[in-house]
Amino acid sequence: MIKPENQISIPTQVPVGPKFSIPLRFRDRRRLTILLTIIVLTYLTIITLPTMVPNQFKLGAALMSFAENIKIMFLQPHLANTTFVALLAALGQSILLAFLTTLIGSMLAFFFALASTRRLAPTWLVLGIQSVMAVIRAIPTVLWVLIYSVVFGLGANAAVIGITFHSVAYLTKVYADSMDELSPEIIETMQAMGLKKSAIIRQAVIPYMIPSYLSWTFIRFEINFADAIAVGAAAGAGGIGYQLFMSSSFYFNFHEVGVMVYLILAFALVLEIISYRLRTLTHQ
Repeated sequence: MIKPENQISIPTQVPVGPKFSIPLRFRDRRRLTILLTIIVLTYLTIITLPTMVPNQFKLGAALMSFAENIKIMFLQPHLANTTFVALLAALGQSILLAFLTTLIGSMLAFFFALASTRRLAPTWLVLGIQSVMAVIRAIPTVLWVLIYSVVFGLGANAAVIGITFHSVAYLTKVYADSMDELSPEIIETMQAMGLKKSAIIRQAVIPYMIPSYLSWTFIRFEINFADAIAVGAAAGAGGIGYQLFMSSSFYFNFHEVGVMVYLILAFALVLEIISYRLRTLTHQ
């Protein structure tokens, strides 16, 4: 058998894909803009912060005073100018204020969400409602309460309307987002069957969003409870917030402040347990 001295190998060509050069995208410019904004804000903070500190300010004495107040609040809580029953009643007022504003806000927000759902409402109505709600959400709740205080005066009326106003805007967005997550094939199939919008909402939309409705509503209740404490001091709406304001700014009694803080933390713990139970039930 004759073997060739030189073997001929035919080189195979490996296909090479086209080469692309990635230009500077909009997101890169946006990142650069955000970075420059952070640098400018940091620089302005550094140069203006020393001007905000008083000339006779002593950092060590301030830290010692702060540590002493924390010690009094959390390690030596007791009452002097009020009673424990009165504080429980004030806490109950704040809880009722949060519950009432959440209840009214969730009911109104549900109908606004239906009118701002892309698959159930015309585009002009969706954009109109979403724009108005975005403007309302941009203004803090406490500021809304103070705005209504000009009309209704300081007190619970302005607090209820202001907190409810912001709750409607917040819940409308999250409810509408939950409704938009519903599969479009389901709605199209029901529309092809000749069902009206009321039947689609009753048979498809509401059963789908019940878990989201409960979760978001409870989250808003937690937010409204914190707002109720804040407006109790800022707008004279009463409740545990007003008691905190009186003890800290009028009586300068941090022993009482500690008792109130423990009451608020206890209720916050209860809310966390309820939230965990609610999440467990909705995911079953």
